[in-house]
Amino acid sequence: MQLVICEKPSQAQGYAAVLGANERKGGFFIGNGYIVAYCFGHLLELAAPDAYGEQYAKFRYADLPIVPKEWKHVPVKDKAAQLNVLTDLMNCSDVDCVVNACDAGREGENIFRLVYKHAKCKKLIKRLWISSMEDSAVKAGFGNLKDGAEYDSLYAAASSRERADWIVGISATRLFSILYGTLLNTGRVQSPTLAMLVKREADIAGFVKEPFYTPVLSLGGFAASGEKLKERAEAETIAAACNEQNAVVTKIDRQRKTIAPPKLYDLTSLQRDANRLLGYTAQQTLDYIQSLYEKKIASYPRSDSKHITADMRDTVLKIIGDTDFTPDVDRIVGKVTDHHAIIPTLESINADISTLPSGEREVFALVRKRLIADVSPKHVYEAVTVTFDCGGNTFTAKGKTVIEAGWKTQPDMDENEDGEDSAALPELSKGQTFYSVAASVKEGATTPPKHYTEDTLLSAMENAGAEDMPDDTERKGLGTPATRAAIIEKLVSAGFVERQKKNLLSTDKGKNLVAVLPDALTSPKLTAEWEHKLKQVERGELDGGAFLDDIASFITAIVRENAAPKPEFVPLFPESKKQASEPLGACPRCRSPVREGARGFFCDKGSCGFKVWKASKFWTAKKKPLTAEIITDLLKDGRADVNGLYSEKTGKKYDATVILDDTGDGYVNFKMEFAANKQKNRKGGK
Repeated sequence: MQLVICEKPSQAQGYAAVLGANERKGGFFIGNGYIVAYCFGHLLELAAPDAYGEQYAKFRYADLPIVPKEWKHVPVKDKAAQLNVLTDLMNCSDVDCVVNACDAGREGENIFRLVYKHAKCKKLIKRLWISSMEDSAVKAGFGNLKDGAEYDSLYAAASSRERADWIVGISATRLFSILYGTLLNTGRVQSPTLAMLVKREADIAGFVKEPFYTPVLSLGGFAASGEKLKERAEAETIAAACNEQNAVVTKIDRQRKTIAPPKLYDLTSLQRDANRLLGYTAQQTLDYIQSLYEKKIASYPRSDSKHITADMRDTVLKIIGDTDFTPDVDRIVGKVTDHHAIIPTLESINADISTLPSGEREVFALVRKRLIADVSPKHVYEAVTVTFDCGGNTFTAKGKTVIEAGWKTQPDMDENEDGEDSAALPELSKGQTFYSVAASVKEGATTPPKHYTEDTLLSAMENAGAEDMPDDTERKGLGTPATRAAIIEKLVSAGFVERQKKNLLSTDKGKNLVAVLPDALTSPKLTAEWEHKLKQVERGELDGGAFLDDIASFITAIVRENAAPKPEFVPLFPESKKQASEPLGACPRCRSPVREGARGFFCDKGSCGFKVWKASKFWTAKKKPLTAEIITDLLKDGRADVNGLYSEKTGKKYDATVILDDTGDGYVNFKMEFAANKQKNRKGGK
């Protein structure tokens, strides 16, 4: 019997229907020689740092970087029950083969392999690799299952990516949180992305508007412009010299231009258009197209290809249906690695699209219009540039005449992407004279860069660092088409970025974070190189272990180079301001000052590692706030008399002398001393 593991319940339901596994059980379907079970996305995740040692339960500089030798995964909260179902099924004696039917991509491979390893399963793995959930595609895919071993390198890349993000994210977040006394989430991809947003806001804030002045001739129905000038007086002099003078056509330049349609959608270009035209966020668009895929109406969404394969020609013609032109399908055939471009499916022809939720309906319309546009005739127009002489000064007028609208007849396809003026000029001839023309000065000004929208940010992420990468690099930019939406959402949810209508703006918190991070963590070039290397791992050209060794060396250097906070950045963080207040005493380890922060008391020397957390179990269990006064006594004498400590055993309060017990190796503990006949010094009742 074959056990089929799907990424989501909706996939399992669709596959089960095709395979004839019609009996539903708890967490799976069964029948016709198949068990079709499902995950809920990731069922396992990398364990928290403290799973590798109790010392990692606290943020300590001395423990950084954290690079586990043996990696551990734990069940995702609330998903353990389904994980147990899959584990039992994988070890069922009736199962002789396990089919990985999770999404055909890097993360889908990772989701399946983690469950397979958790179950300690040794059975044969087959791989379903399809780009559509249509019944015909599913049947064909199960009739041509791949050897699971062929995707070992894909899993290696997925695992390497997961571990690299953990190493950099955990270590860098802890490092800069320790240095500046507040939680500063840092990530391999999100930090360079945030840096781009911060730089754009800085460019806008620092922009100085520069006026310019253009002499203009009014020629009865159209205008001709002179050169843009920085000085108004110079432009006014030219206008005065031309006013009421004759303008003569000295040259007419006509160029016939042809524009091919934009390529088919990959995920990023679909997200960009959906944001620009419909106002949807990248995550919303991904959710909509994923749902369309699961409903068998659209092809696989997480694609980075803009082409179809040659064997899809007939299918595409059927999807397009009757047209008043001859579709040029060959134009959209090209190199496809894992998945072809996002297009409608054959089953979409008979689907009632009107019943779809509005978001899905609008995104599907974009996908269908793009397919039809891409096989439509090219857009042809004539660009005309006319040169005039007036009073010895040169003016030009530009226009264009559409010869064949072609693909631009499709809705949302009529933007002036060619950069030409869209208005047509009247018929003109060389030597033609316009008498007593009116001349004036048109004032303009340079404009600042525009705020990023998700459309333009996705484009920037896609191309970040590309100029520093070899031309033959297969994957460039920040993140992947499948992860960029999540990166944007993470920046927003963390409070580093905020949405204002379509615009994405960095917050003060985001600006402060970028200010303290070294260039190595905000450079798009670095993470673009990592994505390139991950692609090499995926192709079996680079060992995943070697990639992670590079990551470990990188983050180790970051930690060593940032052993103490930079004084100029401390004022950016309120918590750090508290740390910068008067010292409470000398550190028992290195004798550096100890100051109060928002979450505890910290040695000024970051590499020392001495810190006492206000929320440590010792003080919270005794329901006694750890105050600066208590810490002052502990640092001075190694002990402090404290009253009103709570006993969990008796429920009563008691007094005791608390003794500082610093192990020096990462732990700051406390002991208690009781002296029945001792005269206690309360110092105001600490």
